[in-house]
Amino acid sequence: MHKKFTFILPGLFLIALIAPSLWLISGLAHSAGWFEEQPGTEHLAMYYDKLPNRMVQCRLCPNRCMLAPGQFGTCKARKNIGGDLYSMVYGKIASAHVDPIEKKPFFHVLPGSKAFSIATTGCNMHCLFCQNWELSQAFPHEVPSIPMTPAQVVEEAARSGSRSIAFTYNEPVINYEFMLETARIARSRGIKSIVISAGYINPEPLAELLRTVDAYKVDFKAFREEFYQKLTGGHLADVLETMQLIHKSGVWLEVLNLLVPGENDSEAEIRELSRWIRENLGPDVPLHFSRHFPQYKLRNLPPTPIETVLRARAIAREEGLRYVYTGNVAFPEGEATLCPGSGQKVIERIAHAVISNNLKNGECADGEKIPGIWN
Repeated sequence: MHKKFTFILPGLFLIALIAPSLWLISGLAHSAGWFEEQPGTEHLAMYYDKLPNRMVQCRLCPNRCMLAPGQFGTCKARKNIGGDLYSMVYGKIASAHVDPIEKKPFFHVLPGSKAFSIATTGCNMHCLFCQNWELSQAFPHEVPSIPMTPAQVVEEAARSGSRSIAFTYNEPVINYEFMLETARIARSRGIKSIVISAGYINPEPLAELLRTVDAYKVDFKAFREEFYQKLTGGHLADVLETMQLIHKSGVWLEVLNLLVPGENDSEAEIRELSRWIRENLGPDVPLHFSRHFPQYKLRNLPPTPIETVLRARAIAREEGLRYVYTGNVAFPEGEATLCPGSGQKVIERIAHAVISNNLKNGECADGEKIPGIWN
């Protein structure tokens, strides 16, 4: 099966097809040390320490990779070159699309608007069930990309009529410097910046990022450390801390939980997660439950039963969460935003499309406010 990446630019639709054999050759070349980065494609990274013998330690995420000269971090995006740490994906856009913001999913941010969505390669986690593994688990040279500056990204977003720029598809944290600069320029142009992330980032760089972006969606994996270690390579506590810091900062937060059959979909775990969100983030943080489909290294598992997703929504609502949504399920009730007091549907959606929106300045007809970014 060929891999397809689409870049959307004014008057230009560039489609790159890569045969699997080319991926294999590229991977073998990297393993053998044949591949060399083209000069001038690197960008000095933030948040790292210099160590003896020209080694460096990255401080961007909890992996805290210690790298010898020439070595990439586990994210496949940051590299020690001559005793300094460089981003190897800065400005290398491997995927660009104009999406409905509901696809991210953000349900309490500018409903019905478009989001200019970009990605590079790389990720600081290695989820066995990754839905975008062709991007997230690749080195920069293994996927075609187009060079763009932060200013160009903002200009393309404005030209497309998008009200936000979404850093998405792969893990945007590994492209931290580019995301930070793009968000700063976007804010000056009145364009929102939204982050779609696994939440695996250290507190210090997170704090700087939160001063610049407008909304953050955390793809939460499971409420068990065992799951994180076995299926993602990360740690639960770090992600819980990230969500708390985002919430305290005032940046709008939404949480998604992909339900993997037999791994993180028990009623007890869903109830525990829902309680934690209510007690630590509050009942107004939207929680999305989504179906798993066989991907990457968990193709042996079946798709998540629809009943599991619907039951998860019911449990979260029983635990006091006011805005609980379902994804990858033909269930319009689970896509609707309800006024908590009356239970009336104020925003109706079907498959990422807003069918009706009766919210006025963030208020229901009875005057009850619904939190979010509405203007």
